[in-house]
Amino acid sequence: MASLVPASTSSSKYAADGADIDTQVQRIIADLPNINKQLQDAHPSEILAWSIDNLPNLYQTTAFGLTGCVTLDLVSRISSERAQKSGLAAHHLVPLIFIDTLYHFPQTLDLAQRAAKHYNAPMHVFTPTGTSTVQEFEDRWGPQLWQRDEDTYDYLVKVEPARRAYQELNVRAVFTGRRRSQGADRAALSAIEVDETGLIKVNPLLNWSFADVDKYVKENAVPYNELLDLGYKSVGDWHSTSLPVDKEAGERDGRWSDKAGKTECGLHRDYFKFKVLAEKKLREAELSRRDDARA
Repeated sequence: MASLVPASTSSSKYAADGADIDTQVQRIIADLPNINKQLQDAHPSEILAWSIDNLPNLYQTTAFGLTGCVTLDLVSRISSERAQKSGLAAHHLVPLIFIDTLYHFPQTLDLAQRAAKHYNAPMHVFTPTGTSTVQEFEDRWGPQLWQRDEDTYDYLVKVEPARRAYQELNVRAVFTGRRRSQGADRAALSAIEVDETGLIKVNPLLNWSFADVDKYVKENAVPYNELLDLGYKSVGDWHSTSLPVDKEAGERDGRWSDKAGKTECGLHRDYFKFKVLAEKKLREAELSRRDDARA
């Protein structure tokens, strides 16, 4: 799908004197306490609108979970309203980034294409380095890597492709689908955060519950993953997603149900620490393969 340049932030106070993007980002980071004070209790549409107006090189990173689908719908509405007011042709203001791990459910892959088309949203798809199919990935790294070394798996299929996407597209800010009601590490979210790489992360629906999100989807005919109709609440790779045993369980209890204590896939962990650990393991694996080949 053809790409579009993210919405301009030239009218933002952070760019008022013609500041370059790096300077704008530094000013925003310095002003985070005030920004979060302003946005902590704001409606998702207000957080999204503020972000579109103020954050340079803004994208939406999404695996098309329910929250991501609502964000996509809300951005589409903002885009249409602004186009009507300006008299210009409508275009989706925030491009999408979809990390195809190669192990998504078919329903997720179908939704990604269907939703991007429905909203006429430009979508950039990234896969693990040098591989575009499960067979290619497993020829290189072996079968069921997630069982043998889950951290390395997460790095190869999610963390590295996301970082590559951000570098190639010069991404400086992203919308995420994280919410406080998801619990664990997400319970203390702020509206706007910055990670160790300097990437600004926006959590527009941080104050909504699963019920709030589900209600919005139903009332506004938002395209969503049909697996939710079977009882799933959070959908990731097929091998790490299961139906919650208890209907009253938390919405992410069906993720990594066999991995006690795991709550995140790696995208929201410390990138540099994760990268060092994963690359060390990958070097060791490569040396082991060479030794085996010489034996």
